[in-house]
Amino acid sequence: MASGTIAFESHHDHNQCIEQAMDEARSLCKARNQRLTPIRELVLKLVWQSHKPLGAYEILPALAEAGFNSAPPTVYRALDFLQEQGLVHRIALLNAFIGCPHPGKSHHGCFLICRHCNTAVEADSRDAEALISQQASKLGFTTEQQSIEVLGCCPNCREHSE
Repeated sequence: MASGTIAFESHHDHNQCIEQAMDEARSLCKARNQRLTPIRELVLKLVWQSHKPLGAYEILPALAEAGFNSAPPTVYRALDFLQEQGLVHRIALLNAFIGCPHPGKSHHGCFLICRHCNTAVEADSRDAEALISQQASKLGFTTEQQSIEVLGCCPNCREHSE
């Protein structure tokens, strides 16, 4: 699946990311006996159209254009399913969704989000997760869920601003 370095490349063909994401989604859903319905598939394709997080209301026009019910609950149900299957992540900071580059693996999200172009990358967060768990343990706190969202400037935007 797409790596973080690919997402920050200025001339990146997202079609390869979409194809890989769809192949993996079909395979995972089939293995889990879950239905990747046409609307769920379209929502996943839309989320993967770029490496920029996409909000539910940004998806609505494309659903209507494709002939689907474009009511917000329809989009949220599809996004909930995709999130439950680990195919997308919700970025709370932006109230938006991004495709997961490794949906078959159990992990927590760590997202690097460019404040200029809104490109987001899922980064390896094992070291950060361990540090958070260690600090929480010192305080007698048991972590149940972790999501790290870091706002900054991507290499592409930094290069254009210098």
